[in-house]
This record gives sequence, structure tokens and C-alpha cells, in this order.
Amino acid sequence: MDRLEQALHSARALVLADLEAGKVADADVVSLVEESVAHRRWWVEQWPEGIAYVNGLIAQDVQDALLDRYGRWPLCPVCLGSDPHALDVEPELGEDPHWVCGKTATSVARVGALKKWL
Repeated sequence: MDRLEQALHSARALVLADLEAGKVADADVVSLVEESVAHRRWWVEQWPEGIAYVNGLIAQDVQDALLDRYGRWPLCPVCLGSDPHALDVEPELGEDPHWVCGKTATSVARVGALKKWL
């Protein structure tokens, strides 16, 4: 398996783990992950240096698609009881992406490691 496919498989697994942790990994949601993986495959083929960013980009793609269809995801576990809001992926375009509460700037978990929070 080449480097691109390894990166995409890894990103898919991380995002699916977070979706499973939030109990939202239904078939239609998994299809959103597959759509993002296909799009990012093309994107990295055009810009090979972007391979290091696919984990965060796929997480953001799925988050955006879920917002359009279902609502905010993943909900912030730091600010329970207040106005519900989603975690953000930071850095937006960078390596080692984390889920972060935008209101408190609290890093909650790496992408793929939400299980202990949700």
C-alpha cells in the first residue's frame, strides 16, 4: 500500500473512531466519511505535501457535512449545561489535529481519541 492510501486509511479509522465514540456512526454517516476520503485522495494527488493534513481535513469535512444534515458534532464535553456547541479541529490545516473547545481554548482530544470524553 502506498503512502497516500496508508494516510487515507488511517484518517478514515480515526474519524470513524470518533463517530463511534459519539454513537453517530450510522451507515449514512459512514458514507459521508467515504465521500471525504475520496475528495481528499484527489486533493492530495494535486498537492502531495498535504498528505500530513488529511486527518484533520477529513474530520472537518465530516463535521461540516454532519452540520448540514444533522446538527453540531461533536458536542463540547467541557461546556456541559451551557449553550451547546461543537468542538473545533485545530490546527485547521496542520499536523497532529485535536478537537478543541473554541470557547475555553481547551484541547479535548486528538482526532481519533474522543472515546474517553464522549
